[in-house]
Amino acid sequence: MESEPRPFWNPLAAGIVLGLALLLTFVITGNGLGASGFVTRMAVQINAWTAPDAAAGNAYFGPFVQAGAPLVSWITWEVIGVLAGAWLGSRGAGRTRVKVERGARVSVGERFAWAFAGGALVGFGSRLARGCTSGLGLSGGATLAVSGFVFLAGFFLAGFAVSMMFRRIWQ
Repeated sequence: MESEPRPFWNPLAAGIVLGLALLLTFVITGNGLGASGFVTRMAVQINAWTAPDAAAGNAYFGPFVQAGAPLVSWITWEVIGVLAGAWLGSRGAGRTRVKVERGARVSVGERFAWAFAGGALVGFGSRLARGCTSGLGLSGGATLAVSGFVFLAGFFLAGFAVSMMFRRIWQ
């Protein structure tokens, strides 16, 4: 028999824990939180395995190839820790059931297509911005970087605008 999942954390408590995790990450690694760099490093590594000369000679991939294997990078271990922690946390809260969240008038296929398209755009944008939400927003904001606050403002404004647009389309 499946029990009810435990409630989500209080947002204030979750924010405090996230802030402490960010501080601990700065203290231990000398870097803030981030994830998009890991995806880039893995893409570079796959390119280096399949076409080493092209990867090394590429203006964008070349410096990553020279930096070494992805497992040497701190960000790889951070992402592994985030995935393990997320699984352990969701397991402990009884929230590991696999399901597809979607609107009443959206098929599962449409939901996956929109999720893939949105993920691709966010991934491309994070490389253009030289960081992801956690890297620019959290770590940048924690170090009082102007770019972090500009990013957060743009991120939330764009999120509200797109969500309002989609609500009007599918309601």
